[in-house]
Amino acid sequence: MTQPFLPFTRPDIDEQTIAEVGDVLRSGWITTGPRCQALEAALSHRFGGRPVRLVNSGTASLELALRLCGIGPGDEVITTPLSWVATANVVLAVGATPVFVDAEHATRNIDLDQVEAAISPRTRAIIPVDLAGLPVDRDRLYALASKHGLRVIEDAAQSFGAHWNGREIGSFGDLVSFSFHANKNFTSAEGGCLVLNNEDEALRFERLRLQGVIRLPDGGMDVEAWGGKANLTDVAAAIGLGQLRQVDEFTRRRRALAERYFTVWDHAVKMELPPADKRQDGNWHMFQPLLGRELAARRGEFIAAMRAQGIGVGVHYPAMHLFSMFQKMGHAPGDFPVAEDIGRRTVTLPLFPAMDPTDVDRVCTAVKTALDTLQKGTHA
Repeated sequence: MTQPFLPFTRPDIDEQTIAEVGDVLRSGWITTGPRCQALEAALSHRFGGRPVRLVNSGTASLELALRLCGIGPGDEVITTPLSWVATANVVLAVGATPVFVDAEHATRNIDLDQVEAAISPRTRAIIPVDLAGLPVDRDRLYALASKHGLRVIEDAAQSFGAHWNGREIGSFGDLVSFSFHANKNFTSAEGGCLVLNNEDEALRFERLRLQGVIRLPDGGMDVEAWGGKANLTDVAAAIGLGQLRQVDEFTRRRRALAERYFTVWDHAVKMELPPADKRQDGNWHMFQPLLGRELAARRGEFIAAMRAQGIGVGVHYPAMHLFSMFQKMGHAPGDFPVAEDIGRRTVTLPLFPAMDPTDVDRVCTAVKTALDTLQKGTHA
């Protein structure tokens, strides 16, 4: 009997949430409204009472955070090249310059040892990225930012439910951006939020996300400064409220599945396992081994061999400074060798809450078969 196709991820939406989305659709109020207010309040409670404001994507959250900080033309923002391209695109969107710092091999996150050398008089902020939900060292990060008077805009798109030293990401720090994209551990189909420091920031952010509009007591309005169009719908918020009831269980299941990978993995195969997260800080957003360097150029063949066995594989992410746009800006191969090496070899294997241990076993068997096939082809 043919086994069903196993994608590298899949959202888990329960029937109660589906019914609640139906209630919103029947209510006649489907754009930003009471469900968004309820989700903002619930997220604020989760993050220790910090203000939380919803937006229609994690990308919008990052861009508006930069605008909130007054970052624009002539400014520099330090980040990693090993991320979804949105992390740098938002810097370009506000007219600033992204300054890349290489990844460290051990965590695949930004190499904090190299950040200080990248700081210039024009540096205004750091955007760290928690790759695959494994948090950047927040103690070292904020020590650096404080020393140089920099804002931190945490790209926590992948790390909802992760912790640092027992404190949940989002419950402390400066500005914290989450994505609620369909592939994330917590989803609203599309969407995101920014966790802010105080109500003044929250009010200014509200204006940024909706055309800069200020509502007046007499029913009129005013606009004092630019604003965009980034509000979330109540339809999406209803999904988010359902996810919030389940996200801690999702994280528990993901950790158990990751542990299963480490337990049954055949260490004879020519792949490098992801960081083991011995502190249990991460949320296992993705499980990403690295192909052996001798097979890196054949990653497409590996993905095809896995798909032939009914297993979906993703690539998260190529080192973005090698994209044509950034090479036109002056970047070149060799600029950030660790990120380039990881980006060439990374593959994302299936990991999502609806999987069970036998699915992990199936993936591990398929990996061995696919690699055996590739290696036989190499020696033919």
